[in-house]
Amino acid sequence: MAISRRELLKSSAFLGLVALGGVSFAKRRKPSFEELLDFKSYGNLTLIFTSDIHGHLKPVYFPEPMNLLAPNELRGTPGFLTGTEFMKYYNIKPGSVEAYTMTCSSFIRLAREYGKTGGAPQIATVIKTIVQQRGRDKCLILDGGDTWVTSGISLKTDGMAIVDWLNYIGYDYIVAHWDVTVGKEKFLEIINKHLKAKFISYNITDDTFGDLIFPPYDVKEVNGVKVGIIGSSFPFTPLANPRIYTEGWRFGVRPEELQNYVNELREKHKVDLVILLSHDGLPLDIALMKIVKGIDIVISGHTHDVTPEPVKVGNTLIVSPGSHGKFVGRMDLEVSKGKLVGYRFKLIPVLSEVIPEDKGAKELVQKWYKPYEKEFNTVIGTTRTFLYKRDTLYSTWDRLIGEALADYFHGVDAVMSLDVATSPGYRWGPAVLPNSPIRVEDVYNVLGITYPEVFLLRRKGRDLLVLWEDVADNVFNPNPLYQQGGDMSRIYGVEYELKINAKQGERIRNVRIKSKPLEADKEYLVAVYGGPPPPGVEPEKVNIRDIVINYIKKKKEIVVERRPNVKVLDHPYNTDCFWR
Repeated sequence: MAISRRELLKSSAFLGLVALGGVSFAKRRKPSFEELLDFKSYGNLTLIFTSDIHGHLKPVYFPEPMNLLAPNELRGTPGFLTGTEFMKYYNIKPGSVEAYTMTCSSFIRLAREYGKTGGAPQIATVIKTIVQQRGRDKCLILDGGDTWVTSGISLKTDGMAIVDWLNYIGYDYIVAHWDVTVGKEKFLEIINKHLKAKFISYNITDDTFGDLIFPPYDVKEVNGVKVGIIGSSFPFTPLANPRIYTEGWRFGVRPEELQNYVNELREKHKVDLVILLSHDGLPLDIALMKIVKGIDIVISGHTHDVTPEPVKVGNTLIVSPGSHGKFVGRMDLEVSKGKLVGYRFKLIPVLSEVIPEDKGAKELVQKWYKPYEKEFNTVIGTTRTFLYKRDTLYSTWDRLIGEALADYFHGVDAVMSLDVATSPGYRWGPAVLPNSPIRVEDVYNVLGITYPEVFLLRRKGRDLLVLWEDVADNVFNPNPLYQQGGDMSRIYGVEYELKINAKQGERIRNVRIKSKPLEADKEYLVAVYGGPPPPGVEPEKVNIRDIVINYIKKKKEIVVERRPNVKVLDHPYNTDCFWR
């Protein structure tokens, strides 16, 4: 195999400086476009890939999380590294472009220096440049799912604005998760009629007979290399999203079936290389590759992880290109005599102010945005607090959403007042820098779900505790095969302690609701959104986006609490990484 990036960095082989892809940022200047894309071509096959774009055609601010809390078995491993720990693990220089794009460290300050990331025209330029360098006949272009959903423009266009862009780029293969929430009928219409890329998934079957819904894999010859590409869509989709979107379909991890498909590609089709295009999440893919043998490359999505170098499990290389369009992954491979013999790899940071916009992609974005520009750009308030979404336990966006729900339901019940407001632990959602205007699109982009209904219900304390313990086991189960995705639910009006490594059912402790100890037999009034309708409960007339937009308009100036409502008992918890 070719020399790894870590070995290169440790040897300080290039200019004696910590760098990304051989480009030094010791002077903390913005790199040039040429420096960002600097890469010495290698081998006979190039993989170009993205994942978890989440419908963002325009540049955004998206910080990596301050915390990725983990049980002791997983702590300190890829998928659970943040901030200074991440930088030490990968030898990243503080203040560098990779520190900005790959960590939470000093994010607010660095965001003002480096600017936004992503953007469909900028990603198009990166991909087209690589293709031009290598030749289309040597390239495979892949996307790992969560692609045409969860943004303002995706909601307004049923995902078609992003599908149009995918076709313009010429993606070859794709898998899914949130993508199904455009509605099953629309999803199938996109796959069968509009999307030029091939949709593959070995783990989606008919719920009755177990028949495959989509092709499990494809075989394609690229520059003389026979490549087998297996698709894996998110295995817990029916649990993570309302069942209505996948009615009649069954998902799952299914390692035995995956192994069978690998064997089939190797033995029947005589492929030279096997790629798994996965939306399982990095921790699950690492665990899965300890079971399944014969896969050369895993392109991992779902958990939004950033891998400056591949994670090696046996002979398998696992890479993950982050989210929200922050990176384009490039992996050059040398495949000879039926096997992978070497590689070079780089995540290319998509600095929006540095990378030129592709003209065709820019025109495409303008076309789709034109009917909604006035609405999206309407300023509804100003935030004095940094509004971010991603973290294991808490975020200021979710705090603001909780405040909005509490305000909306104030006095709505003659007998009870709202006790608890719950936000789902979605991993996606761009940030708004402090002392910045909040626009309508900002709210859409952090609440871009196709099921935005809000429900008011009564629940006893013991039932709430059981529910929260169940979520905690999903997030902190020591076996990644049982982690079903997402962060902890955000619980407004509640303070509690968390012991990550406690037994199942014993992680949540000393719960206080409205500053009073939780009472098992007491009935509490709870506002929820972002899930299936509770049986027998009618939705409110106003959805969650409207509630938050109206609250921000009412407040005009937003200041929310930065301090988490959770005390972690057995794991360090970072609260200042963005501000340092």
